[in-house]
Amino acid sequence: MIPTHRTWTIRRPVVLDDTLVDGLADVLIDCVNGGASVSFMHPFPRERALAFWRHVAEGVAAGERAVLVAEDAQGVCGTVQLVLALPENQPHRADLAKMLVHRRARRQGLGEALMGAAEGLARACGKTLLVLDTVSGGDAERLYARLGWVRVGVVPNYALFPAGGSCATTIFYRDLAC
Repeated sequence: MIPTHRTWTIRRPVVLDDTLVDGLADVLIDCVNGGASVSFMHPFPRERALAFWRHVAEGVAAGERAVLVAEDAQGVCGTVQLVLALPENQPHRADLAKMLVHRRARRQGLGEALMGAAEGLARACGKTLLVLDTVSGGDAERLYARLGWVRVGVVPNYALFPAGGSCATTIFYRDLAC
């Protein structure tokens, strides 16, 4: 079941059209501008955000990814992806990626709702194991731990923050078969 809230709803689009790509780019830009280490560095031009989401749209169209989108009265306010196309010896697994919440929608339970919806979608896709990585010490790490994800360990100096400076990354998994 995909949750609804008094201020936002979550849905799984089967196609990421130009309007949706534009809204998803807004969320990604907001997160990067807010300092989130989500693969991109400053300066982060809109065209790069659009190119990223167009690439994701191709993966959705090919059945390699599933995207959940949260929308409020102002438009797209959050998203999370499941990477479904993994090596043939891992048909039971998916990677959870790019869980992003616009700063205007934080602290309202949206991150938790996106995670629950992603777990439900993974089950519906026949997946029994999810894996993710996140910046160590951040809000997302605390969220995943609170939701019962199992912490595997920390990799020091794994990535950079958008303005520079390294950050450690914590790896988590979730066994959906339990």
